[in-house]
Amino acid sequence: MMEVMSTAEPRIVEGPGLTAAEVYGIWKIRDLVFAFEQHCEEPEVDDLDLLPGTVHLWFADAQGPTSYIRVYRDADGILHLGRVATRKDQRGKGLAGRLLRAAHERWAGEEIAISAQAYLEQWYAGFGYQRRGDEYMEAGIPHVPMRRPAMDAQGSGSPSG
Repeated sequence: MMEVMSTAEPRIVEGPGLTAAEVYGIWKIRDLVFAFEQHCEEPEVDDLDLLPGTVHLWFADAQGPTSYIRVYRDADGILHLGRVATRKDQRGKGLAGRLLRAAHERWAGEEIAISAQAYLEQWYAGFGYQRRGDEYMEAGIPHVPMRRPAMDAQGSGSPSG
């Protein structure tokens, strides 16, 4: 079972450092949100989760992760944030936003790319993400490409290039 923790600070672990219980909890929340709730047409588990450099951020309670995100760098060096998932009973508490801010702090000064579900475009825009192309289908769900320009951790000030 996952360690019960306060939601004061997120748990942040690189892929190879995950315990079996943590991997199970992460896959469980993603499966519940993406496969069961959203009827995603692609498998939720992929080869990125356990790679060195892939970082998992989440909050948890006694039932496991309450909110989760994954960050990784692709072969071209582009930083990607995705797999944003919050358990249904924990929505509306600002947990996903807190995880985004934690990622922005950790990777302050770097541009971050996301493949955002289209219905969440304005929510991501509130965190400094900007649409960078046309809507497309991914796993049977409409998405839009977005980027958050390199800026300070709070998203204030001018982009740093």
